[in-house]
Amino acid sequence: MPFDPTPIRAAAPLRISFVGGGTDFPHWYGEHGGAVLSSTIDHFVRVTITPRSDREVRVRSLDLGQLVHYHLDEGPEYDGVMDLAKAAIDRIGLDGGIDMDIESEAPAGSGLGGSSALVTAVAAGLAMLGTHDYSADELARLTYAIERQDLGISGGWQDQYAAAHGGLNLIEFSGAGVTVSPVRVDDAVLARLRANLLLCYTGYVRRNAGLIDAQIALYRSGREDARLGMKQLSEMAYAMRDTLEAGDPDRLGTMLRDAFEAKKRINPHIAEHTPIDAMLAHAQEAGASGGKICGAGGGGYLMLYCLPERQGAVRESLERLGGQFAPFVLWPDGVRARRADAVWAPS
Repeated sequence: MPFDPTPIRAAAPLRISFVGGGTDFPHWYGEHGGAVLSSTIDHFVRVTITPRSDREVRVRSLDLGQLVHYHLDEGPEYDGVMDLAKAAIDRIGLDGGIDMDIESEAPAGSGLGGSSALVTAVAAGLAMLGTHDYSADELARLTYAIERQDLGISGGWQDQYAAAHGGLNLIEFSGAGVTVSPVRVDDAVLARLRANLLLCYTGYVRRNAGLIDAQIALYRSGREDARLGMKQLSEMAYAMRDTLEAGDPDRLGTMLRDAFEAKKRINPHIAEHTPIDAMLAHAQEAGASGGKICGAGGGGYLMLYCLPERQGAVRESLERLGGQFAPFVLWPDGVRARRADAVWAPS
């Protein structure tokens, strides 16, 4: 095949998780089953892959100012710098060198599934480069293997499936596999849901806090609160799905509040040394009906449910505490890659 220097541009969406995070870990769902309700949003990890005529690989983070390079025949060194991209390249494979630029619209540790979105975007770009064909489920399993098996990063399955499939989904986990079911809501309900959701950055990111490993350890120690909290989160995913499909999104505020309390039953350390509890309390005092932290805790983004007429007061209250509100819309699509006029998407 003749050398084609045309760049490939891939983008994978980040996600907000309404409830169920943690029940997508094998130690739980293998015995009890698990479920997550989540939606992708219009914040992305973007990857540009430009083929080279030699066998050099150069990977650059436009956000962090990091650059790594190595010869394809020698392979990468896993040293904590751009390891996600290196591992994806290593597993999927290349016939020749590339330049890869990566840009994320959320900081690492933000709780929006950015690490999995990064790997998914890289995998999609490499799939288009190598003319691989993956289904959305195959792509999710591939990116899970890169993160959890190749690199040994603790976590569950929800982020890989969200980035690959896209949209507002109930994602169910069991020993038999993963099922992704779109939530059936009409446009008016979806518009009301979006109008009442706020996404606020706390100013803190989770950095090697060990919260996921601690959560697993607390459950395996036989702690009853951890077991009950996990069970409640899984059940609430179905309850929230049913509430949305019944056309009553305003009930989500109190349900998000309950979900956060259940999360703290699983791991009481998720808000320690952060402004999370104070910010949620101030938001509710200012008029939000409820909210929760996105992701495992330790910082990142808060998701709040608040009627439009009260959002001004909530914004003012949290901005005084250092909060930064991020505009967003619910995004219906999963990862996409483009080269000239051609588009690659999971089959």
